[in-house]
Amino acid sequence: MTDQAICTQNLTRSFGSVQAVNGLSFTVDVGEVFGFLGHNGAGKTTTVRLLNGVLMPDSGESTVLGYDPVTEGTALRARTGVLTETPSLDERLTAVDNLTFYADLYGVPATQVRQRVAAVLETFGLAERGGDKVGGYSKGMKQRLALARAFLHEPELIFLDEPTSGLDPVAAQEVHEMIRHVSRDEGRTVFLCTHNLVEAQRLCDRVGVMEHGHLVAVGTPHELAHQIGAKIRYTLEIAPDQLKAAQEALTRMTAVDDVREDDDGLSISVSDREVIPTILAHLIAAQIRVYAVTPQQVSLEDIYMTLHKRAEDSR
Repeated sequence: MTDQAICTQNLTRSFGSVQAVNGLSFTVDVGEVFGFLGHNGAGKTTTVRLLNGVLMPDSGESTVLGYDPVTEGTALRARTGVLTETPSLDERLTAVDNLTFYADLYGVPATQVRQRVAAVLETFGLAERGGDKVGGYSKGMKQRLALARAFLHEPELIFLDEPTSGLDPVAAQEVHEMIRHVSRDEGRTVFLCTHNLVEAQRLCDRVGVMEHGHLVAVGTPHELAHQIGAKIRYTLEIAPDQLKAAQEALTRMTAVDDVREDDDGLSISVSDREVIPTILAHLIAAQIRVYAVTPQQVSLEDIYMTLHKRAEDSR
């Protein structure tokens, strides 16, 4: 077993004249939370199906948990969990019956089925309603049951498509905590497809951005910010009686691109963090009291929209 849970090389899949995935090459490390971002139709769902051996590629290859999805799809799917955007549940059955049925499909040992079903129902807050028919569940409860199903057989790699869709803020936070737990504490890999860029920024170690079947960028949010040339902003906490003097001093510095006053002091924009010690040295030499310097993280939303605009402009 390597340190890579997923490795693809030039993976391509078309549907008629539409190329859903085009030359896709990337890796996902074991234990990583990898965010897969893109608009509807960008190729995310097709990629997940290819990686699970549900669809066959037109060309290219991939390795998932050491398996070839094309020739070893059945063995692979026993070790992966998948939550689709529109999970199918038999609403005529109870939650326990639904999970018991899937436990058999996943190959959970018969002696462990009852314990596993009870455990995931408890984890996702459905223990008291486990004997109720799913048709009477709310949308949020159905989403939690679908999540329980994805985790039922304790998969090593979990594909989650919009996992917090339909959940209230408390339930969504619980899902976030579970994702962090299975990744950091249990070493499982999470492949997260989401439109929620705030969620992705909070959870993901790295992200990949898809545009019309192409992977246009991959990396940490910090790496992507550097790739698109985003300016780095810092907040300087200055003595209140020296704000004006500090602003004037910063404006005269060539290393500072922009100075703004905000609720916490002064916000500055620079091209490289290496200039920060020099900036502070100038302020201190001017006898301006600086109490704190805090980097402002570039939002994943800003990064995504920049990449999206560039992709659209290049078409």
